[in-house]
Amino acid sequence: VVCAILRDVTFTQESYTSFLDLQDQLHRNLCRQRSLVAIGTHDLDSVCGPFTYDARPPSAINFVPLKPEGAPSYNAADLLRLYETDAECKSLKPYVPLIKDSPLYPVVLDANDTVMSLPPIINGDRSKITLDTKHVFIECTATDLTKANIVLDTMVTMFSQYCASPYTVEPVDVIYKNADVITNSYTTPALSTRKETAKVDFVNSLIGIELEPHQMLTLCNKIQLGPASLLDANTLQVTVPPTRSDILHPVDIAEDIAIAYGYNNIVKRVPQTCTVGKEQPLNLLTDLLRDEIGRAGYTEVLTHGLCSIHDNFTALGRAVKQESAVSLSNPANVEYEVVRTTLLPGLLKTLQHNRSASFTSGMKYFEISDIVLADNEHAITETIVGAKNVRRVSAVYAGPTSGFEIVHGLVDRIMTLTEVAPGGDYIKATQGAGGSMGEEEQFRVSRDGWTYEVKALDEDAEEIGTYFPGRAAMVTLRKPGVEEEIVLGTFGILHPNVLKNFDVSYPASVMELDLAPLL
Repeated sequence: VVCAILRDVTFTQESYTSFLDLQDQLHRNLCRQRSLVAIGTHDLDSVCGPFTYDARPPSAINFVPLKPEGAPSYNAADLLRLYETDAECKSLKPYVPLIKDSPLYPVVLDANDTVMSLPPIINGDRSKITLDTKHVFIECTATDLTKANIVLDTMVTMFSQYCASPYTVEPVDVIYKNADVITNSYTTPALSTRKETAKVDFVNSLIGIELEPHQMLTLCNKIQLGPASLLDANTLQVTVPPTRSDILHPVDIAEDIAIAYGYNNIVKRVPQTCTVGKEQPLNLLTDLLRDEIGRAGYTEVLTHGLCSIHDNFTALGRAVKQESAVSLSNPANVEYEVVRTTLLPGLLKTLQHNRSASFTSGMKYFEISDIVLADNEHAITETIVGAKNVRRVSAVYAGPTSGFEIVHGLVDRIMTLTEVAPGGDYIKATQGAGGSMGEEEQFRVSRDGWTYEVKALDEDAEEIGTYFPGRAAMVTLRKPGVEEEIVLGTFGILHPNVLKNFDVSYPASVMELDLAPLL
């Protein structure tokens, strides 16, 4: 708790309203809806010091509250029940849960044991502020002493100008006792100042001006960041007053200097570099594929980037390899343990949550998004984060039949759109099965040297457990400048156990491909 007294205050209707508005604004912002700090203001002439901040059972706290107007005396428990249900007091309802379930309620009392306030809920009617109030007692109860001091400093610096002796405040000694033994004490308000520094060239470059250090000193004094001084030719030191708790970083100093200099005085210049902006190639490919896959009858979904270890590995029939995934050290719940390494859990959960929809014509969903893989080898920044984003496209079909040929067709369509031609082995395989792919190839637009093959999925592949035995394939890519085949992804019919784990009642086929290698 921190306190202060403003003596010989003269309120007008305008300043009185402003005083109350300031409390409301502080409660909403710095005080985080009173969860960190609660402000109580009282008419000092109506109460008698010394004051006590105590914790008592709700039934032992009886007083007349400020709201509702003309209310009788309530005990604290009955009062909170009233605030939960009475429409007239709906503005106080959000604060009730802060203390409702506590066995003891905080309370501020005067020397006569008169209740002055029940923080953080309501003040007592006995000590309420009016236009005729001359001496104001301010108390801030808090769970964070630093925040409490900031709030109190803001209150007294803003309204000490209305005292008979402007900008004066009477300090209050706060004494903590345990069984009549003093355990701690301090005097408030602190009204503390602090020093912050910023580089002159940093300020100039950020604003886009060229000021000399002595000119910056003048501007700092102009905006109440003085006295300012130079530690050296390039280092500016300012004094942050109690009213400026928002000054946290050299950027804040630069912003205030820019305001003092005048935004309209900053000369507009043509950038020294001339560049043409355009969409990242991977994002452009992503957007184009979204349109084309949507035209193929698929509905796009956007699913969570976090999932459980069970959904990401076990439910898909894959071995748990936590070292390949980015894990959260303190997940909110079991559903958010790791960053997904595949898009399949999100698509299958979408099917699960749409069980009531008709599957007669089949359900088609797709997602193009990023997964995250652990990667300590290819860090390209100074800060090794040990992870990389991988853009993938994944689709699922579920219906009366497995729909393997449907997702297979989508794979071929994606490769056609990205101008990758089928390889010779793939063409021969389709011709042997009665297909006509070889005849179509003379009309295909493709990049020279870019080919893809569709092969049976290797038995030792980590995805093998996801698919029905003998009904899974992998897509490989060959492109100029790369000797080895690149495995783009897999597709196939889902294993019945996977369908059971995600509570999907119909057979389903899925595909998942990496997009970056196609650029």
